[in-house]
Amino acid sequence: MPELQSLETSFAHLVESLQAQRQTDETFTLRVTGEQSQFMRFNRARVRQTGCVEDCDATLTWTQGQRVASASFPLSGNSARDWETAQGMLKVLRQEMPQLPEDPYQVLPQGTARSREVHSGALLPPTQVAKAVLAPVVGLDFAGLYAGGTVLRAYADSAGQQHWFLTETFSLDYSIYTPDGQAVKGTLAGSQWDDAIYADKLVDASHQLERLSQPPKMIDRGQYRTYLAPAAIAELISMFSWGAVSESAMQQGASALAAMRRDQKKLSPRFNLKENFSHGAVPRFNDLGEMAPLEMSIIEEGVLVNTLVSSRSAKEYDKQSNGASGSESLRSPEVSPGTLAASDILKTLGTGLYLSNLHYLNWSDRPSGRITGMTRYACFWVEDGEIVAPIENLRFDESLYRFLGDQLVDLTDFQEFIPELTTYDYRHLGGAWLPGALVDGFTFTL
Repeated sequence: MPELQSLETSFAHLVESLQAQRQTDETFTLRVTGEQSQFMRFNRARVRQTGCVEDCDATLTWTQGQRVASASFPLSGNSARDWETAQGMLKVLRQEMPQLPEDPYQVLPQGTARSREVHSGALLPPTQVAKAVLAPVVGLDFAGLYAGGTVLRAYADSAGQQHWFLTETFSLDYSIYTPDGQAVKGTLAGSQWDDAIYADKLVDASHQLERLSQPPKMIDRGQYRTYLAPAAIAELISMFSWGAVSESAMQQGASALAAMRRDQKKLSPRFNLKENFSHGAVPRFNDLGEMAPLEMSIIEEGVLVNTLVSSRSAKEYDKQSNGASGSESLRSPEVSPGTLAASDILKTLGTGLYLSNLHYLNWSDRPSGRITGMTRYACFWVEDGEIVAPIENLRFDESLYRFLGDQLVDLTDFQEFIPELTTYDYRHLGGAWLPGALVDGFTFTL
């Protein structure tokens, strides 16, 4: 990524120049995605691959009437060069415009919102990453990926909105293996590296690794009292972004929370879900430059109080937008903690299943809120408050109206930050702040 000051200067120059080129019936948006990241891949507690990525791309979306076209190009930080590239893109877009169909629900930029957020971190210097990660795992079969550095998101449009968001973050996604291939998975992420927190996570992982070395126990299908760790809850909450909290999905009859909208069902009064941008992990502005509320409740004491409404859905269904993204998915979700202390989890669980992770989730019956998926990584059978043995992988099929409703016993009194680890095209931002959950009668089908 080019030097940040020159990049911000070039960005501002581009916006001014595009405004000068714009004709009366034309509008535009300009979005920038950039990063300066270090990546380091580990296997068998050794560095296997390392490198740095510097990248910055701009996406210009040009609208004429109800026709819209987009093109992307690299941003160098050299104002003259970037404007020359943008001019070439604009010429192509204008040539394409007459051939494109009209979009009756195309939302044009409006408003004059402006913001500038810069979040500094305390990351490991690049030369110290390998030592900090590997020194505490000597003798372990450790694999993982470290990604850290500066990430940029920026936005401007013809209406006058302009936003600049810069943050320094890191993530370490790792697994530790037994000799027969069983694994304990963990993540560490944030804006400040902390050796002590990392050491504590490794101690917990080592204890789970010892238990994984025992022969696995076969569990019959049925309903079991179950503890879901924060990483497992993260997988379940991610399903809310796929046909649940979206106003568009609600209007089209495809939302898993439709029964809550009709006041036919509620979740447990213990369950509270909100979008919380106060953590500063992701920008509040969306792909149209609109600012979401700093905090917005979605489910409050088990009652649906808001859905995510994009401007497009607002226009199509005569609703009020609340700054949601075009996909109307959760960007910075947080589930409120409960009262279950970490030291009491196994004792309160008693006899049942302890699930560290889940994967391969899907809706099995969306109208009734049924989710199916598999257990994964460090899942155990517990008897009388003691871990007895690891389990063979299980498939579950359960309704969120049960496990977040009447069957929800309690949530932990602590939250964990579960980061977004996607690196396709670029490092993605954000994550979720989640507690663990104790559930009665969670249904396993095979």
